[in-house]
Amino acid sequence: MVLVWLSILIIVFILLVLGVLVNKKASLDREKSSPFECGFDPLNSSRTPFSIRFFVITLVFLIFDVEITLLLPVVFLNVSTMGTYLVVFFSFVLIIGLFYEWKEGALSWIK
Repeated sequence: MVLVWLSILIIVFILLVLGVLVNKKASLDREKSSPFECGFDPLNSSRTPFSIRFFVITLVFLIFDVEITLLLPVVFLNVSTMGTYLVVFFSFVLIIGLFYEWKEGALSWIK
């Protein structure tokens, strides 16, 4: 019985030593231990200037993506006429907003 516990203890000790050796080798790599693994230099500032146009395009995409999600039940479930009128009104307001953004030049890349 003691021989079984002693052999288990030796196996566990060998596995722990092997784990430490393997871990030491992997932690020596500077790129793997840095928080940015995508090729950016982690020594530069993370507060770089960001173009607001990307943000506006993303917001317009998300608004129309949510609109598509709200339109799907009307298309597939054959909702009443009141629901259809609400969807048409909702779409009309969003299209007016899109034309306003377009007229103001928020969607053009070159000014």
